[in-house]
Amino acid sequence: MWSSRPVQPPASGQNTAPGAGAPTPSNPAADARLNLLLTYGGWQPDSWADRLPTLLAPMGINCVRASGAGDAARLIQAGPFHLAVVDLRLPLEGCPKTNPGAEEGGARVLELLSRLDCPPPTLVVRRNRSSRDDTREMEAALRAGAFAVIDQPVDLELMLKVLSRALQRFYRGQWPGCTPPPTRARFPQ
Repeated sequence: MWSSRPVQPPASGQNTAPGAGAPTPSNPAADARLNLLLTYGGWQPDSWADRLPTLLAPMGINCVRASGAGDAARLIQAGPFHLAVVDLRLPLEGCPKTNPGAEEGGARVLELLSRLDCPPPTLVVRRNRSSRDDTREMEAALRAGAFAVIDQPVDLELMLKVLSRALQRFYRGQWPGCTPPPTRARFPQ
């Protein structure tokens, strides 16, 4: 299992854009070199989402896990996040194991992230669906500004390589805050 430090909402008027702000008592997650929003829509024990924080913590990466889209929305508002991993199977609320018929909210999380002033590079974990649904999901992920899309079942080594590429591309291979990240082109809505 893994643990993460809770993210507290920033003080009023504080910049919540990813990569912004210095550590403050009201935002202990800013102490980490990099904050990663991690969502997982599965329920299996010892999943890639359980192992990823353990691998990244020694490098100073704080993985903050959201159990549903509502939880992710609260965390995004509290921010800042420098990277995000969004599982499209994420339920709107609750655990998929205890609420198997729950509506999926991963697309909602992508939309929330894309609306930020400075959206973090986002990796999308896509569902196994029909070709038609798969194409629709891919288009929606790209419109939301996704950096990469990874298929189920997730290969943890591939996930780490993609996270490394995102750091290189968006933060010039340095920890956020060392240099300003390059501007990202946004797709017209």
